[in-house]
Amino acid sequence: MPARYRECLLEGCGGRLVVTVDQDHCLLVYPLPEWEIIENKLIALPSLNKQARLLQRLLIGHATELDMDAQGRILLPNMLREFAGLNKKAVIIGQGKKLEIWDEDTWSVNQEEWVAAVQADEGELPAALEELSL
Repeated sequence: MPARYRECLLEGCGGRLVVTVDQDHCLLVYPLPEWEIIENKLIALPSLNKQARLLQRLLIGHATELDMDAQGRILLPNMLREFAGLNKKAVIIGQGKKLEIWDEDTWSVNQEEWVAAVQADEGELPAALEELSL
């Protein structure tokens, strides 16, 4: 992990992180204060909605609090490593207020598919993003 991210996480949340699973078979890493916001939103979802319950089970059910060591490392439990298919090499991707951890091979395959989908102009851009300029 780059030094600037490590320092930011150590200072901003005392190195306390929450790691959970994502439907794309990667791991999501949140600073504890950011996770608490997400968790509260998930808990507030209607309990009679089947999709809401599935999402709660997936994200909250796998959420694991971890502490970074002084070098910015975390020890991922076997259950999380197996879910993401993490073997030897991993890729860490910054996603705003969270990080994603991918198995390197899975990341490469997905990245190629995503680039091809963008080039093929598949799907419509959500209305909220239509005015975005990069």
